[in-house]
Amino acid sequence: QVQLVESGGGLVQPGGSLRLSCAASRSIFSFNVISWYRQAPGKRRDLVAAITSAGSTNYSTSVKGRFTISRDNAKNTVYLQMNSLKPEDTAVYYCNARSDSEVVNYWGKGTLVTVSS
Repeated sequence: QVQLVESGGGLVQPGGSLRLSCAASRSIFSFNVISWYRQAPGKRRDLVAAITSAGSTNYSTSVKGRFTISRDNAKNTVYLQMNSLKPEDTAVYYCNARSDSEVVNYWGKGTLVTVSS
């Protein structure tokens, strides 16, 4: 039972910044990919950013240049630095960890980000 715990969400004004954290209960090297997804009310859950065990990153076009995903292996934590936030970034942000050896995906419970003036 792998646990992923997101934190760092909250209320921020447009143009502001926020850093989300995803803390895993085991070494993040055991996961092939760790990703951030988000889901706004009435919308599908979409991929925001991803980072592989080798350190490669990928971003959705809507956040590229504004968001940065990174890892702290010693802390078993993945971060999502969000800058220049827009109201359309408002969503519940979820952490996902993919383990190809286990052929499973693990999900956190999410953290709410609200961008509003």
